[in-house]
Amino acid sequence: MKHWWWLVLVSVCCGQQADGQEDFMVLAGPLESKEGGESFDCSSAVPTGTRDHFQYLLSRGVSHFKVPLSWERLLPSGSASRPQQAVVACYRTLLTQLREVGLQPLVVLHGYEVPHGLSSRYGGWESRRLIEVFRQYAEFVFGEFGALADTWLTLSDLDTEAPRSLQNILNLNTEVYRHFHQRFPESGKRLSLGVKLGQPSSLSQIKSSTATLSDGLPILIYEMSAHDCTDGDNQLLGNFLQVLSQQHVKLVGCDVMNMLGNLGLQDPPMRVELGSLYIGEQQNSYQSVQFKTDEDDFLNESFPAGFQWATSSESFKVEGGWKEGGKGETIWDRFGHDNNVYMNQTADLACDSYHKVDYDVYLLRGLQVNTHQFSISWARVLPSGHSSSISEEGVLYYDKLIDALIESGIQPVVTLYHWDLPQVLQDAGGWTNDSIVEVFKNYADFCFSRFGDRVKTWNTFSSPWVVSHAGYGTGEHAPGVKDYVVASYQVTHNILKSHAEAWHVYNDKYRTKQEGKVGIALNSDWAEPKDPTKPEDVAAANLYLQMMLGWFAHPIFVDGDYPAALKTQIEDKTAACVAPPAVLPVFTAKEKERINGTADFFGLNHYTSRLVTNRDGGCSPGPEGVGNLQTSVDPSWPSTASDWIFSAPWGLRRLLKYISAEYMKVKKVPVYVTGNGMPTESTGDALNDTSRVEYMRSYINEALKAKLRDGVDVQRFTVQSLMDGFEGKQGYSERFGLHHVNFDDPDRPRTPKQSAYSYSEIIQQNGFKPARDGVSNAPQWQTFRRSSPLPPSEVPSKAKVVWEKFSHQSKFQRQLYHYGTFPQGFRWGVSSSAYQVEGGWNADGKGPSVWDQFTQKPGSIPGNPTGDVACDSYNRLDEDLYMLRALQVTSYRFSLSWSRIFPDGQRPSLNQKGVDFYNRLIDGLLAYNITPMVTLYHWDLPQALQDLGGWENVKMIYIFNDYCDFCFATFGDRVKLWITINQPHTIAWSGYGLGEIPPRVKKPGVAPYTVAHNLIKAHAKAYHTYNDKYRKSQGGLVSLALSADWAEPVDAGVRREVQAADRALQFHLGWFAHPIFKNGDYPDAMKWQVGNKSELQGLPDSRLPTFTEEEKRFIRGTADMFCVNHYTTKIISHVTARLGSQSYTTDQDLSEAEEKDSPSTAISEQRAVAWGLRRLLNWIKEEYGDPDIYITENGVATEAAKTTWDDTSRVFFYKTYIDEALKAFQLDNVKVRGYMATSLMDSFEWLNGYKVGFGLHHVDFSNPNRPRTPKYSAHVYHRIVKANGFPMQEDERTQFGSFRKDFIWSTATASYQIEGGWRADGKGLSIWDKFAHTPLRIFNDDDGDVACDSYNKVDEDVAILKQLKVTHYRFSISWSRVLPDGTTKNVNEAGLNYYHRLIDALLAANIQPHVTLYHWDLPQALQDDGGWENPNIINQFKEYANFIFGRLGNKVKLWITINEPYNIANVGHGYGAAAPGISFRPGTLPYIVGHHLLMAHAEAWHLYNDVYRATQKGMISITINSDWSEPRNPYKQEDVDAARRVVQFYIGWFAHPVFNGDYSDTMKTIIRERSLAAGLEKSRLPEFTPEEIKRIKGTYDYFGFNHYTTVLAFPVDYGGLQHYDADRGAGTIGDRTWLDSGSSWLKVSPFGFRKILNFIKTEYGNPPIIITENGISERGPVDLNDAYRSHYYEQYLNQVLKAYLLDNVDIRGYTAWSLMDNLEWATGFSERFGLFYVNRSDPNLSRVAKSSVTTYSNIISCNGFLDPASGPHECLAPDPEATSSPGKPTPPSDVSFLGLTLTAAEAEAGLYTTFALLITAVVAVFITSCCLVKARNLAKSKSFDERVVFKKN
Repeated sequence: MKHWWWLVLVSVCCGQQADGQEDFMVLAGPLESKEGGESFDCSSAVPTGTRDHFQYLLSRGVSHFKVPLSWERLLPSGSASRPQQAVVACYRTLLTQLREVGLQPLVVLHGYEVPHGLSSRYGGWESRRLIEVFRQYAEFVFGEFGALADTWLTLSDLDTEAPRSLQNILNLNTEVYRHFHQRFPESGKRLSLGVKLGQPSSLSQIKSSTATLSDGLPILIYEMSAHDCTDGDNQLLGNFLQVLSQQHVKLVGCDVMNMLGNLGLQDPPMRVELGSLYIGEQQNSYQSVQFKTDEDDFLNESFPAGFQWATSSESFKVEGGWKEGGKGETIWDRFGHDNNVYMNQTADLACDSYHKVDYDVYLLRGLQVNTHQFSISWARVLPSGHSSSISEEGVLYYDKLIDALIESGIQPVVTLYHWDLPQVLQDAGGWTNDSIVEVFKNYADFCFSRFGDRVKTWNTFSSPWVVSHAGYGTGEHAPGVKDYVVASYQVTHNILKSHAEAWHVYNDKYRTKQEGKVGIALNSDWAEPKDPTKPEDVAAANLYLQMMLGWFAHPIFVDGDYPAALKTQIEDKTAACVAPPAVLPVFTAKEKERINGTADFFGLNHYTSRLVTNRDGGCSPGPEGVGNLQTSVDPSWPSTASDWIFSAPWGLRRLLKYISAEYMKVKKVPVYVTGNGMPTESTGDALNDTSRVEYMRSYINEALKAKLRDGVDVQRFTVQSLMDGFEGKQGYSERFGLHHVNFDDPDRPRTPKQSAYSYSEIIQQNGFKPARDGVSNAPQWQTFRRSSPLPPSEVPSKAKVVWEKFSHQSKFQRQLYHYGTFPQGFRWGVSSSAYQVEGGWNADGKGPSVWDQFTQKPGSIPGNPTGDVACDSYNRLDEDLYMLRALQVTSYRFSLSWSRIFPDGQRPSLNQKGVDFYNRLIDGLLAYNITPMVTLYHWDLPQALQDLGGWENVKMIYIFNDYCDFCFATFGDRVKLWITINQPHTIAWSGYGLGEIPPRVKKPGVAPYTVAHNLIKAHAKAYHTYNDKYRKSQGGLVSLALSADWAEPVDAGVRREVQAADRALQFHLGWFAHPIFKNGDYPDAMKWQVGNKSELQGLPDSRLPTFTEEEKRFIRGTADMFCVNHYTTKIISHVTARLGSQSYTTDQDLSEAEEKDSPSTAISEQRAVAWGLRRLLNWIKEEYGDPDIYITENGVATEAAKTTWDDTSRVFFYKTYIDEALKAFQLDNVKVRGYMATSLMDSFEWLNGYKVGFGLHHVDFSNPNRPRTPKYSAHVYHRIVKANGFPMQEDERTQFGSFRKDFIWSTATASYQIEGGWRADGKGLSIWDKFAHTPLRIFNDDDGDVACDSYNKVDEDVAILKQLKVTHYRFSISWSRVLPDGTTKNVNEAGLNYYHRLIDALLAANIQPHVTLYHWDLPQALQDDGGWENPNIINQFKEYANFIFGRLGNKVKLWITINEPYNIANVGHGYGAAAPGISFRPGTLPYIVGHHLLMAHAEAWHLYNDVYRATQKGMISITINSDWSEPRNPYKQEDVDAARRVVQFYIGWFAHPVFNGDYSDTMKTIIRERSLAAGLEKSRLPEFTPEEIKRIKGTYDYFGFNHYTTVLAFPVDYGGLQHYDADRGAGTIGDRTWLDSGSSWLKVSPFGFRKILNFIKTEYGNPPIIITENGISERGPVDLNDAYRSHYYEQYLNQVLKAYLLDNVDIRGYTAWSLMDNLEWATGFSERFGLFYVNRSDPNLSRVAKSSVTTYSNIISCNGFLDPASGPHECLAPDPEATSSPGKPTPPSDVSFLGLTLTAAEAEAGLYTTFALLITAVVAVFITSCCLVKARNLAKSKSFDERVVFKKN
């Protein structure tokens, strides 16, 4: 049996000689802490009875007693200026007692390991900062205790195997030594350094080794331990003592207590005399853990600073995406798919974490963890398991996760292997195959190299015992192998060797640079003897631990081999049984050495305990059989959803003590609890998991006891798991998560459970010691200095420049997205208000508000919703803080409930509990660096004050001021942003005018003005109170939040309409802003309107109150910032309102309408009109003197019943609105300082109750827990906040460079769209001729009869092609023009001659023709015979192709057989929106047509290939069109799958057969399954025969590709409907941030072009690509300055260049669609794609170049994009115009005027006549009115102009 020794030697540098026994130092000590384990560290007082103990030791011959000091406790901050005086006093008492008794203290400054609290500040021993801190510490200690001790050690156990820091420590020791002897020059003082020596072969080595340091130095053996010695090895002790007596080394002292205590001696106790010292036996590691039942006390203390709090997740349990990114199959994929899991569940989707990195990191931020442990899916990064197969997409996923964690301040802890072996490796034997050691080593090497720069803690394996036991022993887990005799033990053997190799790889290659740690996470129960009084049960429990934990831990942490107890037990069983129940492999000596010590920490996964009793296991395999033991649980232990986890928290502490004693003897490493948790059932209350809360708190508390009481170096606690997941064989039936995952919803929403909030609280307190109350630090704000008052607004205001600047913008200018960021310090926030979220309507003394009374009255709101509970934020503050932490906002705007603080509205009724609630909220915000923005009054007036008249009562001014005064005084030390009143307009008008909201006063003509008057004065008074009493000391800002829609005139070119829009703003925003921000008075426009209306209504005075001059001075300037709430835009028109009713609305003389082009929302008349925000901000800037602006509310409502968490519309809203704010800031220099998204969570939405939601978080109001779940928008908003706006993405940046030299530059047209001549020269009818002449088929009854008349304009067309500088021109041949009946029986030579002339002209101009044989215009004669549905068409098309090749092929080198077969098949034969207009068989006909199109193409290709290629030397292919598709919600697998289907059903429908052979598996599988499910006998998708597949595959010379746009896809279930869209199962939309075009289906999305080009490269083998169409349409008035088209071409072509240069996509050419405006099929001439405008009002149909011609021709000339930094280039030199450009186009000849159809000239004359008559009438009315007004004014005794101040010019 092997034995080994551990020695700590001390070289005593100075002192008496040790020649005699009387000088020999006999060491004892040190004191242990009360609970045993670590040394006493003065964390409490010196224990009673120590003096007696010291006297006893003295009587037994002990001369010296070890006193190790605690560096961390003496100087917790590291600074000698701030010692812990209580600890200093404690050590002084201890040293004094020793000296008084007669024992000499041996004082140790420190052991070796740097305390975590200090290392986190100063680093390790390699750090010069730490060395200096230690030197100061030594000086401090010598000063405090130098007189009380003569013998000292700097360090007691220096690790000489740490070469990097050894020299620093030796130098430090030299400095400390010199200082010591300078300070204590007297004799008898000794100081030295303790050195570890592991496994010396004999003591003679000590002498020889020390001689190298200083020959002849005396040696003190400070500590010696022996391990794994059997009873027969006791002779070692005698041998050791003999060495001492023979004086082989010059020893001055020795401590043999620890050595003897670890020999494992049994009764009777052995006595050894050394001098008069008695040394007795100590217990072994297991016995040293006391079996006590008095451990139920709860320790209300905290962990040390720097403690790591973590959660965990495991790849196969959460990631899903089982086939994404080329991921390989794992054993758990196979296990689940083989129906081995509960209810046949699989991990295919799991929590969808593969797509939800942001979602998961959001949860971690909310929890406040500083560490997150996750595992890498081996098969995701190396699909085959071998490093030769790398999935970059898989690697990028982990890159994204790691980076997101670090960005959020969370350290990643990565597990290399958590059970999910690549199936390929399992097929080769998996962990039973010895070759896997090398494979795992390479995998680990790969991970270290790719992620190790950011990952500093690695687990090689997690719970490997489960792999061996359940995976290869019982077969309950994947891979389901049932072999506990051989396989289970072989697996462990290979796992241990694999772990060791991974550790050595890191140690040898990466540690120096990456400075990380590598360990292993071992799982173990605690084993408690069922009867602690029975030695056999104790032994059985010990063996249980050795077989479970020691199986892995002993080789790694002790000696490189399995535990002796395990080996002996198996040997005994093997000898006793005929067939061995276990075959334990043997490590070689080299393997033992390789394994031993391969861990930088001890990772422990612990969940439960077992009672163990001894029982003969016979010859049964498995732990119980081999171990002769039986396990059970105590019935009193709380159960869980798992039949193996029972709550026994005390077991964790005992296990930690056991680990410390058993595995830390050789090398002390920190212990990380790497997994602890319990499952709950999948049914029942999923969120209120009180059992988990209790379990978690109890287990963490036991870890705390182990840390503080037992001295176990526990440094991390990991709760398993972050969220519910796939729990192996139990599937989703057991839930371990702190967050509930709804596995029934494809979005997989995550909702915090109560345990998440509980764990967050524990983390916040760093344990269980409540944080001390205190005032948190609040940010300081620059004191606002009010400027001089501004002049009153003119009528209209000077801010009308905003309309002049913006209202004439083109749609392109308005929509163009702007990239950039806000300035540092920009305040990002969210908002809420008290009544909407708090609930607790009468809790803790709160008084009723007007909203309480209003909602509690039945019928006030449909459905009778109330805010009695609302979101229950009054009782769920921690849950709200969780959301705010997760969002990482810097501000939170909330309101105070006036009646919660003053129940009756006034100070004497103060409710302290209400005050306490807001104190907790404010302090909680500041603790997370979130600035509170506090609204004092958000509509919920105390009912008691309303009973006094509310805001109609002027006394409210003073009552409100007193309330504000109290709040400033109480909260102002921490609140620096105050809003006095929210939306006073709403209070005044909706509350007192319309009477729609409380207090429901309906006095529309007077009360709103009175209330507003009082509100303005109340605000001003509160402002002055703050300014006079608090500003100097508190330094905050005060304002009020004003609401404002943007007012856009219906016609900005009409002055009256502009005035109406300005008036709308003045009545809404200026009503309050003008007095406060300008001159203290209402705007003139308002005074004029209300004054005149009042006079016209016969009133003696204006209904609008007036301010005195003193009041004006008091009011103006009473705001430190401009706070605006904005939601929508209204279109304003001037009207003359009725005089009969006195009303605020009729006073304005205007009407409001919705902006119809913008998206609607869940609230009527509140459309999302993003561009209005920019204009409003500019108006505020111009109108109110360029103030600092905070957008204090902005958000959108969605229907609560329809939208829960997948709120795409809200995402679009924020992306567009915030970008408009960014434009205002960066482009217009508006001082936008902050943005508050409305709102934090769904809440009580006033008159809409809970029908709509504005929240970034969904709240389930049907659940009493009011669970909050982040929506998609929450994650997007967080991204915006984190990025501080919208920084330019790399993909958006211009790529400079050139295309290949022979790049094809082209433009395109199609015969029917441009030729005209529909019956000219014998042309036959086509299906488009018939379609266009069928009523209601084409917009505006347009047709192609003439089109662009290109049939007669060859020269003109070639001229503009030359002007464009293209190298090629793509056009199509009209089949019915050359073969009128579609067959060669009837050839039209005149038609063929047209194409000869065109081709010859092109060649003469050095432009190569690119000819399309078929661009949709089938001869009608063939359609009458069945068209593309008839298989005969295949040969008919071949015949046609043969004719064209034969007649034109000698001049044409590029051919396209068929253009866009998708549109022919689906649009023409499915939707019926194109010729031939068939829509009655959408489930079959499109697929039949598509089938025939593919076969026809193939025949034409083979014809050319076989007959013509050799002589004509051309290339031929098919052109396929497709959008690119992105998931609508990229975080959602369901949307990702939908996007993938869209692409496969679009481009793949035709490309897959041509390039890969046959239809894609996706199409075939889906259509077949849906067809069979509908009761059909076979798939609706026709099948190709093997011969046909062979015939079609490879029929291309290049990939002809048409592309225009990108769509966002999402799943749509069409039920049993059988058609293309139902088969595809997806809907599509566009992103609102993408520019529109003239076509509803075309959104400008350049990024998609590069993506789909890469898709073609990957999917179809990187074929040569010629882009055969790409362009953008316009609609509406003609504008030759088509900047949007130039933008489109620049952006799309640049993406093509990126695909070519950066991605190596083989792109050969580019074709712009289209050469000229033409007939755009069913939309007629309303949509225009042309580079050249065709003036259809000109009989000559003149072609006029648009500005985009220059753009495109320049790109052609430069063959790409030249870097402007390189200077001007000759390619950009302007050429002489190829053709003269016609003048400005004239309008169409016939127009509609006053219901009549007139010529343009007639209409013009009519217009001028009408206009002249109108002017005459207006002048007459004006003169008459002036006379009447003058007469009336003369009759009045008091002129109205004394009451209304007019601006004087």
